[in-house]
Amino acid sequence: MNSSAFNIVRIPELRKKLLLTLGLLLVYRVGFHVPLPGVNIEALQDAADQSGALGQIFGILSAVTGSRLGSAMLFSLGVMPYISASIIFSLLTKVVPSLEKLSKEGASGQRKINQYTRLATVAICFVQSFFVIGYLAGSGGSALVDPSIASWPYYLGVMVALTASTLFIMWLGEQITEHGIGNGISIIIMAGIIATVPTALVRHFRSQLDSTEQFQQMLLYAVSWVLIILGIVFITKGQRRIPIQQAKLTRGTAAQTGQRHFFPFKVNSAGVMPIIFASALMIVPSLLEGMGLGWFHNFRQQDSFWYIVLFSTLIIFFAFFWVQMMFQPTEIANNLREYGSFIPGIRPGKKTADYLGFVISRVTLAGSVFLCIVAVLPNFVTSGIGLGANSTFAYFLGGTSILIVVEVALDMVEKLNAHLVMRNYEGFMDDSSGNKQQRGTGGVTSPGWGRRSRSE
Repeated sequence: MNSSAFNIVRIPELRKKLLLTLGLLLVYRVGFHVPLPGVNIEALQDAADQSGALGQIFGILSAVTGSRLGSAMLFSLGVMPYISASIIFSLLTKVVPSLEKLSKEGASGQRKINQYTRLATVAICFVQSFFVIGYLAGSGGSALVDPSIASWPYYLGVMVALTASTLFIMWLGEQITEHGIGNGISIIIMAGIIATVPTALVRHFRSQLDSTEQFQQMLLYAVSWVLIILGIVFITKGQRRIPIQQAKLTRGTAAQTGQRHFFPFKVNSAGVMPIIFASALMIVPSLLEGMGLGWFHNFRQQDSFWYIVLFSTLIIFFAFFWVQMMFQPTEIANNLREYGSFIPGIRPGKKTADYLGFVISRVTLAGSVFLCIVAVLPNFVTSGIGLGANSTFAYFLGGTSILIVVEVALDMVEKLNAHLVMRNYEGFMDDSSGNKQQRGTGGVTSPGWGRRSRSE
């Protein structure tokens, strides 16, 4: 491990990518400490402490997306508008024939969908910034903006500034993706989550270090974190390997035995996207209740039965939806037949597609149940050990934020490992992970049959 870290510094290209990524993340974090002009920071803090259930939901969204909803900072919207736009167009590509056709046109079609997503992001930014204006204009009966400048030109300027800042964050993410290491948007979300942890820890333990009992509680938290991280890594790296046999080749009088490979399908192929999408939609019941629809009250209380049911249902739905977009069993089966490969004991064609669909559905169900456990665990942690209103700490302790951080960190390690191995350096991970392709029988490959790539 030490030699691998030293090798990163020795490779100029990799060192440049790493420094660029860190530099852009620094710029991103600076924007969260730039307040909007004319805002009373002390009054804003008091309003945040008394914001009730809606403020707790803002805290949840901030914990799982790295944004700072409910604050009055320049980058307070974060990447939430982009995530919302991605949800919308992910759904539309399945129900609108023209968009579905466009999504199947390869890289050019994906670029057009990305353009539509950016336009939708701008519209969503204006809508969300309008709610921020309402929050600043009168939260809890007291205005948070200096009355001498509070006017429609000022509020319009705030809307433009918040929208431009979100577009700038998207640009930072694209630069990290193209010139840095890893997926830019995911790394930005991870950086935002990590930045909220110290404040949450200090807030929770500020007055709890004066007794042996509280020290034991801190030790219990630390052990719980380690166990949760180990469980997340185990599930994240877990695979269901489907055996793939190549047909026997005959050249003249010589027969060559076909190679045997595996199609690795991750237990949690959807990653953290179902939780992020579901968390973004869970703000809707609070908005509907604010419009006078009191029936939605039970759907916004985090410890209520209906909240947990709705949240879990959305996670399972988005898990299956995301996997369906990434993997097409019929397309995989057709490609296997074209390459002269087959699954032992399964007839090529429709039988293979049905078998793949059955396996993928079972594995996806297991992964989605795991995501549900991780997502609803903070509700029991909050009520069980009395974290109170400190929802950010609860959601990091419970596993949602840890899941995002671990997933993104593992992805970055894999990309760093690929760079090192490509240059004949020792990587962070050895061959025991089963990710390297081997010659002959028993090799493990991921040929990408029927797997769709999705770019930010």
